[in-house]
Amino acid sequence: MTVTEPASQTPVREALADAVATLGGATREGQVLMADAVAQALADEEHLLVEAGTGTGKSLAYLVPSLLHDSRVVVATATLALQHQLVERDLPRLVKAIGSRPGVDASFAVLKGRSNYACLHRVREGAPDDQGTLVDVPLGPMAEKVLELRSWAEKEAENGGSGERDAAPRHTDREWRQVSVNHRDCLGAAKCPFGEECFVEVARDKAQKSHLIVTNHSLLAIDAIEGVPMIPEYDAVVIDEAHELVARVTQAATDELTAAEVERAARRAQKHVEGSEADDLADASDALRAAINETSPGRFVTLPELISDALVLVRDAARSALSALPKPKDSDGADPGFQQAKGGLQEVFTTAERMAAGSEHDVIWLNEGSDRIPPRLCVAPLQVWAQMREKLLREKTVVFASATLKLGGDFGPVAGSLGLKAEERTELGAGAQRTEDVLPWVGLDVGSPFDYGRQGILYVARHLPPPGRDGMGAKTLDEIVDLVDAADGRTLGLFSSRRAAEAAAEVVRQKLPQLTTLAQGDAQLPELAAQFVADPHTVLFGTLSLWQGLDVPGDTCQLVIIDRIPFPRPDDPLMSARQQAADKAGGNGFMQVAATHAALLLAQGAGRLIRTTTDRGVVAVLDARLATARYGGFLKASLPPMWATTDPAIVRQALKRLSESASA
Repeated sequence: MTVTEPASQTPVREALADAVATLGGATREGQVLMADAVAQALADEEHLLVEAGTGTGKSLAYLVPSLLHDSRVVVATATLALQHQLVERDLPRLVKAIGSRPGVDASFAVLKGRSNYACLHRVREGAPDDQGTLVDVPLGPMAEKVLELRSWAEKEAENGGSGERDAAPRHTDREWRQVSVNHRDCLGAAKCPFGEECFVEVARDKAQKSHLIVTNHSLLAIDAIEGVPMIPEYDAVVIDEAHELVARVTQAATDELTAAEVERAARRAQKHVEGSEADDLADASDALRAAINETSPGRFVTLPELISDALVLVRDAARSALSALPKPKDSDGADPGFQQAKGGLQEVFTTAERMAAGSEHDVIWLNEGSDRIPPRLCVAPLQVWAQMREKLLREKTVVFASATLKLGGDFGPVAGSLGLKAEERTELGAGAQRTEDVLPWVGLDVGSPFDYGRQGILYVARHLPPPGRDGMGAKTLDEIVDLVDAADGRTLGLFSSRRAAEAAAEVVRQKLPQLTTLAQGDAQLPELAAQFVADPHTVLFGTLSLWQGLDVPGDTCQLVIIDRIPFPRPDDPLMSARQQAADKAGGNGFMQVAATHAALLLAQGAGRLIRTTTDRGVVAVLDARLATARYGGFLKASLPPMWATTDPAIVRQALKRLSESASA
C-alpha cells in the first residue's frame, strides 16, 4: 500500500527533517513514509508491518515517532549489534538533534537479561561450586582473567558504569559465568548486601524513569508472553529485525534437560536437604541417563516408555527435594549456595514436568551428543503465533520492522506466523476498530533507495545438477571456481553446511592460489570480516551467521554465492513437526513452513550484496530448482528485484567488467 502525502508538515516530519539535517543526511522518501506510518499506527493503536529496504534509514523512521509518542515505547532488536548501534550511536545523536523540541521526551535506557551484567555479590564473595561452597578464584589459567573481570566490575561500580558484558575486557563464556548470575541464582535486591549498587537494579531503575526502552526479542518474549515482569509498564513496542521474532520467541520458550544437569541439581541440594530426597534425585538422574542411552536421537511423536518413566522419576524427585529444603533463616537469606540449589531444583522440576506432560502443543526430541556435549532432551512449542496473539498483540500496539517481511511478494506468510490474520488487514488510517476478536493490521512496503534492476544480477545456474545429500558435485565446485575467478576474489559464499563451505574453500585455494580464501572457523568472525573488507582479492565462505550478520558495502563484495536453496533439514524436529501440523490442519506444510523458511533466508542472504547506492554485483544461486521447481516463483518473489539470467557466460563477463572497474 502507499501513504498519501499530507497537505502540511506534521510534528513527526518536522522532527525527522531536523534530525536528518543535524546528522548530515539526505531526505529519503521511504524513511518519511515509514515515520508517518509508525506515528499513525501508534496513535490509532493499529499493528503495523513495515518493510524498509537496506539504506532506508528505518532506525530514525521509528525512533522519531517513538520519542514523540505520548507514552512509553519499547524497542526490541534481535541482535546485540543493532542494540548497541541504537544505544551508542543513533539515540544519543538523535537526542542531541531533537531532544529540546516541544513534545519530545528524549529519555532512554537499555535493558538486557540478568546474565548480561556483572554480579557484585559474585564478584566480591566468589562463585559457589557444585556443592554450594564459595570458591574465591577458580584454579588454573582462568584465575588471571577472572581477577581482571572483577577489577573491571569494581571500577564500573565506582564510576557509575553499566556493568554490561559488552563493555568488559575480552573473555570467554566460562570466564564470564564466574562474575555473573542468571535469574535463578540471584539473591534478589532485598536480600543481597550489594542490592543498592546492583547493575541490574540500576538499569531497571533508569528504565522505569525513561520514555524509550531498548531491549531484545528474548527479554520481550519473557516479559510479554511468558508473563515474567522484566520491563516497566508500556503500551507500544517497535520490533526491529522482526523477521527473527518467531525464532527468538521459540528459542526463549525452549527447554533442555540432561542427566548431568539433574545430577548437578542433586549434588547442590545434598548440602541443604537432611533426608534422602536429594539422593533420590541423584538416582533419578541415573535412570534418565540409562533411558537416554537406550533411545535413538530424533523427534518423539509419543514419548518412549523408558523416557516417560525416567522423566516422571525426575519430576517427582525434584518436587520432593524442593519441598524438603528448609525455610531459610534471616541470617541465611543471602546464602548463594542455597539460592543456587533451590534454583537448580526448580528448573529441573519445571522442565521435567513439562516434558512428562507430553502436550500436543509441544515438540519433544532427543539431540545426539558429541565428545564434548552430552545427549539432551529438548522441548519447544509447536507454534508461537497463538501465544503472541493472545499475550502481545491483544495487549500492546506493535510495529514490526525489517528489510524482509514480504515473502512471495506478500505480507501474509510473516503476518500469520506472528499471530495476525489475513482478513484483519486494513488500510492505514481507515479507522478499523480493534475488538476482542479482531486485531486490525496494516502492511506497508516503503521500498528501497537502491535500483536493484541496474545494480544487481540474479544468476540461477540452471544447467547444474540438483544438489544431493552427498555434498557438492564436481560441476558445482567448478562453477564456484569459475565465478570466483571472474570476480577476482570479492566473493561471499553462503553455504548450507560447514562441510560444504570448507570443501568449496579447499578447491578454490587449490585452483586459485593467487587469492586469499577464508572459511568460517579459520578465525573469529569479526577477524574474518575485517580481513575480507581489507583485501578485495579475498574470498570468504561460511554458513548461517554470515547469511544475516555481515555488512560489507563497496567493492569488497561483488559476488554472493548461495550453494543451494536453504530449506530446513528433513530431520529438523521442530520444522518437520510444524510442517506436519500444517498439513494436518488442511494447509500446505511445505509452502507454509519449509518454503517460507527458505524464502526468508534467501532474501537475507541476497541482501548481503547491495548495501549502498553505488554497489554493483551478482547473486549466484547454484540450485537449478529456483528456476525449474513450481515453488521457484514464490522464492524469487521474495528476493530483491534484480535483473535475472541463467546464462553463465553473461554473468562471468559482468563480473570481469566489475572487477576491472574496481581495480582501475
